[in-house]
Amino acid sequence: MKVNIITVGKLKERYWVDACAEYMKRLSAYCDPEIIEVKESQLRANPSEADEEAVKTEEGREILRRIRPEDYVITLEIKGKSLDSEELAWNIERLGISGRSSVAFVIGGSLGLSEEVSGRADLKLSFSAMTFPHQMMRVILLEQIYRSFKIIRGETYHK
Repeated sequence: MKVNIITVGKLKERYWVDACAEYMKRLSAYCDPEIIEVKESQLRANPSEADEEAVKTEEGREILRRIRPEDYVITLEIKGKSLDSEELAWNIERLGISGRSSVAFVIGGSLGLSEEVSGRADLKLSFSAMTFPHQMMRVILLEQIYRSFKIIRGETYHK
C-alpha cells in the first residue's frame, strides 16, 4: 500500500526530523510511505480574516495538486471523526481488502485546511479536540499509522 503524508511546512527541529525518520524506517516494512511537504504560505502581521482565507486557499491548491484521483484521502481536522487505534487500523485494513492501494493523509498548516481540501476528504479524522503543532502532529500520525500496521498483522507493540 502506498501511504502519502501530505503536510504543510518543513520540520525545523532536529528531534522532529529524527522521530519522523525512525517511523518512516519502521513503516517501510509494511507499506510504501512518503512525506510530501507543501510550502507554507506567508501571512502578514495583523492579518484580516480574508488574508487568512487566502493563505488557506493557496496552501489548499498546493495540497490538492499532490493528491491523485485514486487516493483515499484522510484529512486531519479538529472537527473530524475520533477513532481509537484499533478503528484506524480497521479502516486501513478495509482499504487494502477493498482494493484501494493508495491513501493520502493530509496535515494542514497553522490555519488549518481550505474548504476545498476538506471537501476532497474521504475521511475527516480528529486526533483530539486540542490543537497540536503540525510538526508534532506529523510524528503522532506516523506513529499511529505504524501502530495500525502492527495491529493489522497481529504483531506485538500495541499495548
